[in-house]
Amino acid sequence: MERRVRVLVVDDEEAITDLVAMALRYEGFDVSAAHSGQAALTRVAREPPDLLVLDVMLPDIDGFAVCRRLREAGRDVPTLFLTARDTTEDKVHGLTLGGDDYVTKPFAVSELVARVRAILRRAGIADGAPEPLRFADLELDPQTREVRRAGHLVELTATEYRLLHYLLVNARKVLTRAQLLDHVWGHDFGGDARVLETYVSYLRRKIDGAPPALIHTVRGVGYVLRLPR
Repeated sequence: MERRVRVLVVDDEEAITDLVAMALRYEGFDVSAAHSGQAALTRVAREPPDLLVLDVMLPDIDGFAVCRRLREAGRDVPTLFLTARDTTEDKVHGLTLGGDDYVTKPFAVSELVARVRAILRRAGIADGAPEPLRFADLELDPQTREVRRAGHLVELTATEYRLLHYLLVNARKVLTRAQLLDHVWGHDFGGDARVLETYVSYLRRKIDGAPPALIHTVRGVGYVLRLPR
């Protein structure tokens, strides 16, 4: 089995690391997180990632210093800076230190993933094709985009597919409405949040037509893909 590409996400805001990590896991990457510069240096020394998504404004050692220390130690890890510091001087400084790209907050998740893939291509690192996702008698193949329940093909729209894919990647985990909107419709989604409930109902009609039901509402929180209790 081909090893998945390892990505280390470093940001002191847990909401950001969760958002980026889940978006990249959704795309098939092996993702871990750190919340300080020193933690990032320790992680890289212990198990070097294939790519680093690095915030600049960290509580101890800033991201620029982390990048500089890694380069001085001979660890040339491809690095994408992700930060609220958006001046031209900051961007030039980050790229001069050896950063491969520079994304400013707020950001679109789809753009971030595209930039990660571009960096990996330039570095000659293959992000191998994701394997099929399975839960109970439900299967989704990311390569063919085919979905089957109990062996029967289920036709989904593009949005229904993205929603189901995200639920499957996080099977048994309760996902908040905000997380689902961020990852399925985009971090900068500005539409009516009720669209989520609409698409969940569409999915239920197609996926949960026969028992057991797999998509469950967690009142006041969001949704989870699991077997009935």
